[in-house]
Amino acid sequence: MVIKRFEVWLVDLNPVVGSEISKARPCIVISPNEVNEILTTVTIAAMTSVVRSYYPHRVNCTLQNKSGQIALDHIRSVSKLRLIKKLGTMDEKTCRQVCDTLAEFFSFE
Repeated sequence: MVIKRFEVWLVDLNPVVGSEISKARPCIVISPNEVNEILTTVTIAAMTSVVRSYYPHRVNCTLQNKSGQIALDHIRSVSKLRLIKKLGTMDEKTCRQVCDTLAEFFSFE
């Protein structure tokens, strides 16, 4: 299975522990293509239809004419076996915002 960075997949996130995002939901692949080709896992960020403006590490997005957010505070690596079906690819502007927000999230300051 070929998985590309910034593709959006329906991912089965169960089972979960505590307040992790659960159920099958859209997730954006954030791991680089070189890693996705080699490993049997991908790094994803869950997406949500609930928009919370006070969460600083969430990126607004639209997929299939539905608005929501990419929850970069909910990043995890999952087996490719959890990926159910491809839903699309995120637009370039949103991809750039994801990368900028991740750089800020992981900055050493």
